[in-house]
Amino acid sequence: MIYCLVAAVIIIAVLSVRIYLLKKSAREIADQFADRLSTDTNALIDISSRDRDMMHMADSVNKQLKVLRREHLMYELGNSELKTAITNVSHDIRTPLTAIYGYLELLEKTDDPEKRARYISIMKERAGAMKQLTEELFKYTVIVADEGEIALQDVNISQVLEDSIMGYYGALTQSGIAVDVKLCEENVVRKLNREYLERVFSNLLNNALKYSDGDLLIKLSEDGEIIFSNTAKGLSAVEVEQLFDRFYTVEAAHHSTGLGLSIARTLITRMGGSISASLEGDMLTIRITFN
Repeated sequence: MIYCLVAAVIIIAVLSVRIYLLKKSAREIADQFADRLSTDTNALIDISSRDRDMMHMADSVNKQLKVLRREHLMYELGNSELKTAITNVSHDIRTPLTAIYGYLELLEKTDDPEKRARYISIMKERAGAMKQLTEELFKYTVIVADEGEIALQDVNISQVLEDSIMGYYGALTQSGIAVDVKLCEENVVRKLNREYLERVFSNLLNNALKYSDGDLLIKLSEDGEIIFSNTAKGLSAVEVEQLFDRFYTVEAAHHSTGLGLSIARTLITRMGGSISASLEGDMLTIRITFN
């Protein structure tokens, strides 16, 4: 009888200690979890108990903390991008609007036919810039919002690239850009979306029009690699890493929205390809690959 009583006391004592340690670990998890949420730290929750279940709980909470931190970082990044976008778009819209308003006042004050024609021409140019900006923003929002499956078919990359180059050849030569095209002899066919591919090439050619220092090399190899390369003096490696970011532009002083390359990356990714940029000396190279 005494032995049974002693055994019961020991069991109760062991269970009491175990319950105390479990409660202590639970408090540690709760206190540290609250602390991690309220402070900007990457520290994980650490408990004194070596109980398997409590360690599993702490590990689960740590995994959720990592997810929360990652989502918080993405939110902060997106919020920063949104503020930059609003600033840039506001500037891009306000500048031509201010110019149009100013020339409207000048137009009211003059009867000179030449001056009136010049003022109207300038206002048309400014209105065209606003139209292009709003269309670019609209296309970007449509592309980003569309998360459905895209229609893929056999697309002759060689033909689409050649047609795109011909469409821009006049604008490139008028801008003093010497175009060197090197396409492989055999047709390169991949499962792609033709409309998306045309849009990608259009954006890259537009980018060359804006930033090339007078040259543009376009290559297509038999393995499906596409290269757009041009001299871009003054471009830094840091700027190259940001070329595909939304609303980024190397012409920061002009506050351009810079959506073209971001759209290109989104479309290429959706087609199962990849796009990257590198800088060697003053030569900027944008490389596209499709599996």
